[in-house]
Amino acid sequence: MGRLQHLKEAILLVMVMGLLKRSSGAVGHRSETMVDGVNKEGPFLGIVVPNSFEMNPLLQSPSFVPNETLPYLDISGRRFRFGQLGNEKVIIVMTGLSMLNAGITTELLLTLFNVKGVLHYGIAGNANPNLQIGDVTIPQYWAHTGLWCWQRFGDGPNTELPFESNGDYTRKIGYLNITGFDNHTSNGEADQNLLNNVWYQPEEIYPVDGVPEVRQHAFWVPVDKHYFAVSKNIKDLKLGQCVNSTCLPRAPMVVRVERGVSANVFVDNSAYRQFLYSKFNATAIDMESASIALVCRQHKMPFIAIRSLSDLAGGGSSLSNEASIFASLAVQNAVDVLIRFIALLFSR
Repeated sequence: MGRLQHLKEAILLVMVMGLLKRSSGAVGHRSETMVDGVNKEGPFLGIVVPNSFEMNPLLQSPSFVPNETLPYLDISGRRFRFGQLGNEKVIIVMTGLSMLNAGITTELLLTLFNVKGVLHYGIAGNANPNLQIGDVTIPQYWAHTGLWCWQRFGDGPNTELPFESNGDYTRKIGYLNITGFDNHTSNGEADQNLLNNVWYQPEEIYPVDGVPEVRQHAFWVPVDKHYFAVSKNIKDLKLGQCVNSTCLPRAPMVVRVERGVSANVFVDNSAYRQFLYSKFNATAIDMESASIALVCRQHKMPFIAIRSLSDLAGGGSSLSNEASIFASLAVQNAVDVLIRFIALLFSR
């Protein structure tokens, strides 16, 4: 009787552990099996897109052929779409808005699937007055400009920041002096602005080949050197210039630029746009690219971002309602550059 009881207990334990394995974590047992099957067909290029408005033109492109057997797999609120783009096997996934969503989605992509590189594309605000709407930018570096140490009123550039001596915060990158933007005046004199300075901070990162829980820091994250070199060869690509009867002053072009920046901020302010350009030499301004760059940096995964300019951030161009008119054109231009880039990347 005792042996039978022990056998029953052992069987019950096995059953409970099996249920726990199937019910815990981000991936169920069935999805885990399907992921294993997908990975046997890899490696894949991962294509990460912010939203459906930017993703649909790629899905509708004749260059994209969905996988007939398994066109997609839904995991943790994300839909991973499988197929071919030209001659390359790809996984396309939409992140949703913001740095958090982009980071989570990229982490899932790289953790679950057999990926050999990450390509990111979409539209962006423009901080560079020398470029125009519809131009497609390929920045060499990305930074997250939304991680701040906000200094208390009365402290200045020579005042040590909280925890700076421990390496938590730094004044090396620089700051934005909000005090210089007066709210209003009283009796002809500017009121005292208590907002003071915000200091830009690097991200803490934990690379896969680093020591666990031993942090490193990164502010300007470079894209993959080989990918960036290949992007130089995107020439003679005719990009869209007109939406119906409304046309841009000149034909858009593909431009490799030094820097792009991202934060959980939709920049529709010309003063801040001008600051980002003068302080950081930033061109593209968005809400996702730096997050994807940081995750890829930690995974040692090749990465590049292609961002088409949909408006001059904060306005100021001669084109009225620029974003609403030319957003669809900008998206299509980004898709066209992405497809050409993939063709060049594996042409040799």
